[in-house]
Amino acid sequence: MAQKAKARHILVASKEACEKLKTEIEGGADFATVAKQHSQCPSGKQGGDLGEFSPGRMVPEFDKVVFSAPVGTVQGPVRTQFGWHLLEVTSRTE
Repeated sequence: MAQKAKARHILVASKEACEKLKTEIEGGADFATVAKQHSQCPSGKQGGDLGEFSPGRMVPEFDKVVFSAPVGTVQGPVRTQFGWHLLEVTSRTE
């Protein structure tokens, strides 16, 4: 069976903004609420939800994190050509 993952993310313009939001989430702020308020990606309206996808569907920097990081932990800042991201894997099948 092919690997699949569900993840959500928050996209911002700077590493500093990314780190500040990560601190807020680790301090108890709700990931989806923070995404709705701050994410520059259209997925922010859905709380940053990217749905389910297989390796190769997202940029390589995403795949590397999404298919290796522990489920349910906030990862980042991760830099891509779009900006700076916080990523959280919500589920993964091997």
